[in-house]
Amino acid sequence: MKKVSLVVLDRERDTSLEALRKLGVVHLEQKSVTSEALSQVMEQKAQAERALGILRNISPKDISKTAATADASTLIHEVLQLAEQKKQEQELLASDIKELNRIAPWGDFEPGTLENLKKQGITLIPYELPRKVYETLDPAIDRIILSVDKSLVRCIVIGSAIPGESPFLLPELSASALKQRIEQRKQTIVEIEQKLASLASQIKLIEVEIKKLSEMAEFEAAKASMEVTEDTPPGMAISWISGYIPADMAGKFKRAAFEYRWAYVIDDPGEGDTPPTLVRNPAYIRIVQPIFDLLGTVPGYHEYDISMSFLVFFSLFFAMIIGDAGYGVLILLLSLYVGLKGKQKTGKFADGVLLLLLLSSATIVWGAINGTWFALPYENLPDFLKALVIPPFRPNPALAPKEAARLVQQNIKHLCFIIGTVQLVWAHMKNIKKALPSLTAFAQLGWLSMVLGLYFLVLNLVLDKTAFPVPSFAIWMIGGGLSTYFIFAEQKGGNFFANILKSFANFLPTFLSAVSSFSDIISYIRLFAVGLAGYAIAESFNGMAAGLPGGIVRILAGALILFFGHGLNLAMSALSVVVHGVRLNMLEYSGHLGMEWSGVKYSPFAVKETTQQ
Repeated sequence: MKKVSLVVLDRERDTSLEALRKLGVVHLEQKSVTSEALSQVMEQKAQAERALGILRNISPKDISKTAATADASTLIHEVLQLAEQKKQEQELLASDIKELNRIAPWGDFEPGTLENLKKQGITLIPYELPRKVYETLDPAIDRIILSVDKSLVRCIVIGSAIPGESPFLLPELSASALKQRIEQRKQTIVEIEQKLASLASQIKLIEVEIKKLSEMAEFEAAKASMEVTEDTPPGMAISWISGYIPADMAGKFKRAAFEYRWAYVIDDPGEGDTPPTLVRNPAYIRIVQPIFDLLGTVPGYHEYDISMSFLVFFSLFFAMIIGDAGYGVLILLLSLYVGLKGKQKTGKFADGVLLLLLLSSATIVWGAINGTWFALPYENLPDFLKALVIPPFRPNPALAPKEAARLVQQNIKHLCFIIGTVQLVWAHMKNIKKALPSLTAFAQLGWLSMVLGLYFLVLNLVLDKTAFPVPSFAIWMIGGGLSTYFIFAEQKGGNFFANILKSFANFLPTFLSAVSSFSDIISYIRLFAVGLAGYAIAESFNGMAAGLPGGIVRILAGALILFFGHGLNLAMSALSVVVHGVRLNMLEYSGHLGMEWSGVKYSPFAVKETTQQ
């Protein structure tokens, strides 16, 4: 990235920004700005987004075609007006229902009747009293009991009011009139919903309007962020704005600057600058981008682009967590179906579909080499599927079944630790390459040595002390690697020995990081554990289906159990991929790379393409 500062006459601010947006290569520096025009556009956008949200909540089956509205503004206004009317009707409906529930025990009567009787000299006062209070009333009080339940007594007192007690509040309408108004309100709400459903067919109009308003907001924000010189002669005020452009776009910007007679400065970003991140990868690596988009993560400008290594290791993690070749086949077929449907519209497979094709293929390979097909027992597999299982994952027929299964599981755990160690070593190799020719590269070399030594310690402590004794060189690798790190970690210039003392000042955090490296390697066993859990769940559903009584019932019920059981297990396994497969890349691996994912995606100030239905 190159930092660019653009200087124009203030009177040409609007036309210069329009030209800059048309150029579409400059990522403007983000500033907190405000203006009357920007506030107005943001308010319009907020209203449009609210209207869009209202229409999106309408069920597709309720949407009906209707004549197109004149323009987006009219449509948005109409939707918001109907939504506000619906809200008011719902609030009034809730109030009426509450009132009906309050007066229902008194039966259906006209509230005005009591007032008419009072004019004729007959005073009737309704009360709703707790039973304990009612029982303490003076017997001399004339009253008529209407109803009694466990806690209340409803009565009419003739003549004077009961001292200290509040009469029952009379309603505005009778119960029957209130019921009628409730039905009217319900019908009004239904009619409003029908009107909204008829407008929902034009939702594309609002989506296009939101894109336009977003562009307007971006333009007004850029305009407000331009600084202006003060105390200059009329018509000579100067405005300027800063941003970033990819280095290979500098020529295009210079040609535009010459054409529009802009003054500019192009330089490398300074130490305090925060350039955006532009990641460019070939198509076969770009298929991993949907995962980063889903996570909302962008590497910092000075951080690594780990797209390639992420794709390789995530594919492996996905395969081991899903773990079943049968599931891989299902995912592959579903991906092909979705991809072919999409290709009919766009002419190509979407990156997300290509990623799923790769992940499902990796799952099929992994499931095939360890003999896992819908969690069927190994001995029940056809011979051609058994032949695909490689020896480390093939149960030894000479051993007892439990012992044979234990050895297979141990081999898979061992593979998990190998994968973890390779990935962490790869991280430190990248750090060494980045640090060269600085002496700090030796610090990363020391940490790499320590990771390799910790690998042997993990095998000994987690797998089998007898089968995996800790070799003496592993202890030297751990101790020597940690010592090397302390010696060279702060060798960034200055006195060599003073830098060593500075490094030892961080002894505790560094030591804890070393312990963390040990646990990082162990954490890769989650690949085995989650895969085993999925296998156990699938095996349980297979057992449930096989245990049903014979006949047609067994076939139908068994099919349902297998369909829903394996479907649920596949969904849970997919969730595990997000939780565990992503974690190993974004925390363990990225942590050893020192990545913070603090980047801002390169988003140039440009005219966005908008299409209208």
